[in-house]
Amino acid sequence: MDVLTGPQRRLNMRRIRGKNTKPEMFIRRGLHARGMRFRLHAADLPGRPDIVFPKYRAVVLVHGCFWHGHGCHLSKLPQTRRIFWSTKIRNTSLRDLRTLNAIRSKGWRALIVWECALRGRTRMNVQTLLDRSEAFLKNENLLTMQIKGERKPIHSKRKTAQ
Repeated sequence: MDVLTGPQRRLNMRRIRGKNTKPEMFIRRGLHARGMRFRLHAADLPGRPDIVFPKYRAVVLVHGCFWHGHGCHLSKLPQTRRIFWSTKIRNTSLRDLRTLNAIRSKGWRALIVWECALRGRTRMNVQTLLDRSEAFLKNENLLTMQIKGERKPIHSKRKTAQ
């Protein structure tokens, strides 16, 4: 059962943005600080990629784990209207694949940064994430790459005998 009323849920859903999201802004600021210049949401490329680097002929797609069906801890399906949500997310994943193929067919390279790499229990070190992004952009031999959250080792809480 949904804990919010219809108007409350509608207000929450209206606040979700498709452009200039926090993860996208984080990547943009970090790469810009490293001297990398880019365009935003280029209409001449399939799917209007979040960040476009014409100099490197590469795009960065910043995907929210829930909306793009990543399957990590941030992409848990809601308990209500499960068929609706699973269909919506599956269609988004299929559209992402078509967009990625179209970008690649135009001779562009693509970096996909997942939200779980930026937040949550599997988030990466900020410098590591930006280093990997920059390395991808500057290495023209890499055609496609994904940056996902890291699995962290589980630390035992057992005390060792002294």
